[in-house]
Amino acid sequence: MKNLLFYFLCSQFLICQIPQDKKIISSLYVYDLDSRKSTLLFKEERHFEAPNWSKDGNYLYINSQGKLEKYDLKGNNLGVINTGNLDKLNNDHGISFDGKFLFFSSGKNEIQGHSSYIYSIPLAGGSPKLLTKFSPSYWHGVSADGKYIVYCAERDGNYDVYKLNSEGGVEVRLTFDDGLDDGPEYSPDGKYIYFNSYRSGKMQIWRMNSKGSDAEQITFDKYSNWFPHISPKNDLAVIISYIEDQKQLHPFGKNVKLRLINLNTKKVTDLTDIFYGGQGTINVNSWNPDGTKFSYVKYSLKDIE
Repeated sequence: MKNLLFYFLCSQFLICQIPQDKKIISSLYVYDLDSRKSTLLFKEERHFEAPNWSKDGNYLYINSQGKLEKYDLKGNNLGVINTGNLDKLNNDHGISFDGKFLFFSSGKNEIQGHSSYIYSIPLAGGSPKLLTKFSPSYWHGVSADGKYIVYCAERDGNYDVYKLNSEGGVEVRLTFDDGLDDGPEYSPDGKYIYFNSYRSGKMQIWRMNSKGSDAEQITFDKYSNWFPHISPKNDLAVIISYIEDQKQLHPFGKNVKLRLINLNTKKVTDLTDIFYGGQGTINVNSWNPDGTKFSYVKYSLKDIE
């Protein structure tokens, strides 16, 4: 699994994936389920990732250069969120169902090289509370009652799904199969944890009950499917699908498309055409509060003049 850890390090700073003569243009879009159209909210000549939508519906949060930033729905940058002395945040962050707390993954400044621990802060920002004792840990979901978080973590050479009290404590391992298990997210009703897994020999979407048992495969197609994000209505999930098989990786700068899973019928439909994206496009839940829209990021490269 050393190649996976190397990948996480590279993806955080993109030092391994961008040609030296190119610069990144990041474009944040809002997808409307009713019209089935994407609308550009803003684009900038820099790298940003992984939007979250606030629970009041008024703001978006993105990460860039190790920090979280807040935007209004007109595309105005409202500033950087105070995360104390932490400035190595990666693209795994999100908001509690009650809208009061932000959870995020970050390296520690005192640790040389790559690390990733999970923290929480008040939504407005503040002193971070350390939740996980071990690294690497990558946050992905919180239960609707706010009592638990779920995350991907590497322990003893294998990446699996873990569960932890949202105030900290002793983590509980939920998956034990060979291969990467990643992207865990609670359904709003608390019944399931959805995640992506390589246990079948191809990255597909799975779900298990909230205690970690009765795992069930949801997608069975030719794509590499990642990051199931459950709508607030508990009936749909948006996923990112790599057109070419990426094995156990989810790199930046690949051909991808966004697709929708009907969680009742398990039918999967395309939402977008193929575009240039991947890591950073939709790593975390980005649905608006009423489940009619979600946000995501497309990328392009520009020659350095």
